[in-house]
Amino acid sequence: MTNYAVVFGSINIDLVSKTPRLPLPGETLTGHSFATAPGGKGANQAVAIAKLGVPSYMVGRVGGDNFGRELLASLEAAQVKTENIFVDESVSSGVAAIAVADDGENQIIVIPGANGRVDETDVERLQSALSGATILLLQLEIPLNIVIAAAQAAKTAGIKVILDPAPVQNLPDKLYPLVDIITPNETEAGRLVGFPVEGQEAASEAAQVLLQKGVGNAIVKLGAKGVICATKKETFFTPAFSVTAVDTVAAGDAFNGGLAAALVEGLPLRQAIVWGAATGALAATKPGAQAAMPDRDTFHSFLARSGTT
Repeated sequence: MTNYAVVFGSINIDLVSKTPRLPLPGETLTGHSFATAPGGKGANQAVAIAKLGVPSYMVGRVGGDNFGRELLASLEAAQVKTENIFVDESVSSGVAAIAVADDGENQIIVIPGANGRVDETDVERLQSALSGATILLLQLEIPLNIVIAAAQAAKTAGIKVILDPAPVQNLPDKLYPLVDIITPNETEAGRLVGFPVEGQEAASEAAQVLLQKGVGNAIVKLGAKGVICATKKETFFTPAFSVTAVDTVAAGDAFNGGLAAALVEGLPLRQAIVWGAATGALAATKPGAQAAMPDRDTFHSFLARSGTT
């Protein structure tokens, strides 16, 4: 099979407790409800691509535990190819323990587990998955040295690299020239360029700085305000789709999935950004992460209603 996206990154299980308020140190509270849900930026993005009907391969690690089996099953149910996910029997799967209070405040403890063990052997498995791929999608929930090695492998293979710089951290200069498209939000862009980014003007300036650092194209996501994109030739603005947001937890992951799916389908960058914005908007109208990703029919009917394609 040719023309597919490969996602290399994190695979987590989210453990969500809902409670009247957050507990004080040493306090035991009775909560409202508990639920588990598959997550991790990498896995969320792989599911977003697959649900749009575009072939999607996930490369990463889960632990040899019940969570790991559940995570693999949920990816497979979304039609994500999982044969390049390594089951690491020596460690737990990645976990995010999340407490959400009635006022919306939350506390999150992330245990990277298997995600933190991703190493050069995973990059070797990635290289076999890249033959025939169009796009490699990366995030920063696995060790940074491995993200760099993966970007280098894709560059060598002539495959476009999209980097979602989240959770944001300072990036080494050598990573930027390996990236074809970087997709920070305002907060992440601000951290990468060293000045506050709010609104179109600052986002355009930030995008230019990212181009100077060596990326091919810089996309700055402004949430409900739209998207700024700077290429070597032009800077342009794409408005956001107007929706009633219920839960924006995975809107950024959905954007990256929609962007990657469009590029695999051969669409130009301007149109791919519209796909990203539409996928992100639709994901925000439903609760949850992977469960909120739109399927191909929902997506295309939304574009048709919006007067875009």
